[in-house]
Amino acid sequence: MDKLMVEGGHPLHGEVQIGGAKNSAVALIPAALLADSPVTIDNLPNISDVEVLAELVEHIGGRVNHNGDAMTIDPRQVMPMPLPNGRVKQMRASYYMMGAMLGRFKKASIGLPGGCNLGPRPIDQHIKGFEALGAVVTNEQGSIYLRANELVGAKIYLDVVSVGATINIMLAAVKAKGKTIIENAAKEPEIIDVATLLSSMGADIKGAGTDVIRIEGKEKLKGCAHSIIPDRIEAGTYIIAAACMGSDVAVQNVIPDHLESLIAKLDEMGVDVDSDDDAVYVKGSNNRLKGVDIKTLVHPGFPTDLQQPVTSLLAKAQGTSIITDTIYNARFKHIDELRRMGADIKVEGRSAMVNGGKRLEGARVKASDLRAGAALVIAGLMADGVTEITGVHHIDRGYESLEEKLKGLGAKLWREKMTEEEQEQLKSS
Repeated sequence: MDKLMVEGGHPLHGEVQIGGAKNSAVALIPAALLADSPVTIDNLPNISDVEVLAELVEHIGGRVNHNGDAMTIDPRQVMPMPLPNGRVKQMRASYYMMGAMLGRFKKASIGLPGGCNLGPRPIDQHIKGFEALGAVVTNEQGSIYLRANELVGAKIYLDVVSVGATINIMLAAVKAKGKTIIENAAKEPEIIDVATLLSSMGADIKGAGTDVIRIEGKEKLKGCAHSIIPDRIEAGTYIIAAACMGSDVAVQNVIPDHLESLIAKLDEMGVDVDSDDDAVYVKGSNNRLKGVDIKTLVHPGFPTDLQQPVTSLLAKAQGTSIITDTIYNARFKHIDELRRMGADIKVEGRSAMVNGGKRLEGARVKASDLRAGAALVIAGLMADGVTEITGVHHIDRGYESLEEKLKGLGAKLWREKMTEEEQEQLKSS
């Protein structure tokens, strides 16, 4: 097991290239199983979540071939086998295998999904959608079983806006008989990306990116080639790091429209941000950043996935900021760690009050989930001395070549092996 060491105080400058979207990749790989010939997906991020999904596809008989940042999935030999619990528990997005297997085979069996522990993230809306399409869903010994004689299009209203449920229902509905209408659908760019792949495979989908999606089921879907959209959360993380420590940073290969809510908040804080067609430029951050209030919302609001990284920036800004997460109520585990580094933050319910402008000191901290890890790296870049971050496997789930990219901007960070004693302490904490 590794720990990540970050030496603070080094200004960032230069340019960084953003990879393909993690939240698209984890849905596109299962979607490829619906085709009757090979599907090639390129601009794939080199992250552990993608590896886990590739292994799941191979476990059930699919062939997976890597070529640089492209992956070709041949789904012709896939069998409707139960998915192994160990792999499924490593990542939440393994639940997309349910929609894909149900769409293709009219049955699926999968352990309850894992991933980052962000409080209750029930899959009741997914199940409601599958049942509306005609599946019988049972929970047997910690695994979910889905069975249907046939899938028939239906009108489905989501009680809460859910990216996962919207995509999962799309995956099953593209092979259902007749028309499916998903109302109160999520509008995230990743949903449009999945719909684009499915449409290239021959699916009939209208309205992706709006709150009503209409799908006309098809019997057969064919293989195709698809390029993933850039990762707006990875881009946002580097933009926030540049706002903290930058003296001219260009974040390349992005879709600035996907980052509007973040850029607007940085503008309000006094960060100098510009953009063109496919890049965002952060000019040297002045040290008089103003505190702001932020509320996370479903797209196009401020993304919950950037709540933790932006909290580190608010710790630098002058005055009091309040950040409220309306999406996940247990997404404040990074706050205790930031306090260890000297940040003055109080949590009340779904909100964190940040009294900014305090000097941060390097400390031993633990990443409890993917975006908490990003927040601690950003705090480490600002802090005096060296910050030691454990739980690095969380960061590897969603950030490709994090150290190399930050080193390319002038940051100083490296990995060290944890001693056996440190590993024991981490397990018991």
